[in-house]
Amino acid sequence: MEKRTLLAVVLSIAVFYLFSQVIGFQEKPKTAPVASAPAAVSVSGIAAAPAVQPTPPPTLPAAGNGQDVVVETDRYTAVFSTSGAGLKRLVLKGYKTALGAQAADVALFAQYDPSAMPLSTRGAGFNLHGQALYRTDVSKLVLASTDKKSLTFTYVDPQGFMVKKTYGFDGSGFGIDLKTELVNNGAATIAGNFQHMLTGPGSVDTKDTRYETYGFSLFAENSLKKEVPKDLASAVKRYDKQVRWVGLNDKYFLGAVLAVENSIASTELRKGASGFIEGVVATPAFSVAPGQTAQVSHRLFIGPKEIDTLKAQGESLEQSLDLGWFSMIAKPMLYSLKFFYRYVGNYGIAIIIITVILKIFFFPLTHKSYKSMKEMSSLQPKMAALKEKHKNNKDALNKAVMELYRDHKVNPLGGCLPMLVQIPVFFALYKALMYSIELRQAPFMFWIVDLSAKDPYYVTPLIMGATMFVQQKMTPSNMDEMQQKIMLALPLVFTFMFLNFPAGLVLYWLVNNILTIGQQTYINKLMNK
Repeated sequence: MEKRTLLAVVLSIAVFYLFSQVIGFQEKPKTAPVASAPAAVSVSGIAAAPAVQPTPPPTLPAAGNGQDVVVETDRYTAVFSTSGAGLKRLVLKGYKTALGAQAADVALFAQYDPSAMPLSTRGAGFNLHGQALYRTDVSKLVLASTDKKSLTFTYVDPQGFMVKKTYGFDGSGFGIDLKTELVNNGAATIAGNFQHMLTGPGSVDTKDTRYETYGFSLFAENSLKKEVPKDLASAVKRYDKQVRWVGLNDKYFLGAVLAVENSIASTELRKGASGFIEGVVATPAFSVAPGQTAQVSHRLFIGPKEIDTLKAQGESLEQSLDLGWFSMIAKPMLYSLKFFYRYVGNYGIAIIIITVILKIFFFPLTHKSYKSMKEMSSLQPKMAALKEKHKNNKDALNKAVMELYRDHKVNPLGGCLPMLVQIPVFFALYKALMYSIELRQAPFMFWIVDLSAKDPYYVTPLIMGATMFVQQKMTPSNMDEMQQKIMLALPLVFTFMFLNFPAGLVLYWLVNNILTIGQQTYINKLMNK
């Protein structure tokens, strides 16, 4: 039993360490070659408009890199370009790249492949390239928080078709509507589809914790899929079943294209020749007769991965906040964290409150666990006597030990099982604290000015290790001397592991250890009476 207990502890440490190292692991999709444009089909999301009369093409802008169009809201400043009617960058207001008033605002989609600007549009089956020059009558659009305005880009091709891209903005949110239209003013039917681009750098500086989970995410076939740049270097990843959204994200921010009435037929993720990564979001195929119009709608989200904000966008976008295997527990933890913050105004104190509540909730289980370990420890002299008596007969020893447990009403697993029940809760809280944007740059007190970053002076991890050592010394044990020495090395192992963990997570573990010491002191007094 002692060896099994030691093995269980060692395996728990291994699982915990591996969990922290491969936290972003997801099941990998099938790889596929780049597909040609699909055959024309009738699908929802593509609307056939009434016949229109051919209109004379407007004057095209001069060739070049395109002109900038600025959209200003209370939430962000977005810079669009007439080249591909794409997005050059979107600068978020209220989110800084670092602590301090002088730090720059976070900019999304600011690094991209020049030949494939984010949200630029290509035509499959007809001659629309991603750098086509559009025109618009607006150079700047300013929205108050209550405003709703639109920005339309128009491209006219000499072959007789016109493409219109209309962005619809809400001054109070991060969501943007996108409507793309193909007007056939020619004499021949046009068959094909639109392809919207998402591009970003193929490599990032992971020393900035924001980029710990940088890459593509999408929600298809009712599950979250993730692709990091290194996995796209050798193969194109294609998804073509029930794709609800596709996005390029990091740990805290997301830029995504959402389907509207099944308007995403497929997406292909790849690494371009220039070293950038590309996401090609394809609409369902259409066939547009002369004088007809095809129209397809999407919704865009470019902003912070805050759970309520994501959920409000629809299409299960909140799944982009990957809370792991125990997300059903992690989400209530995150909501609880936000709930207490509204009252105390400090996320560190909110973490402490949650830790106390969890300790109270699990008190009966931990009480039973420590009681069982204490009882097992009291039987140690009798166990030693039985081992000496039956040292040459293993079967007789096992039978005698089981009789000893039965006579004293001791469950040998009683010290392990209650602790195992708490593992899912710990992992869930681990994810909630590790990937919550609420903790980003959130101060606690004294030298801890960012709960999402490590303790700069390693004070809390060292104190945590010390409390863990005290806790280990107080825990009843029926292990031999060598096994006890191994167990006493665990605080050192955990201290080393926690040195670079977010301060918020270390705070939880530290407070939990202190409460556990108090609980063990109370239980020991009860048992010694």
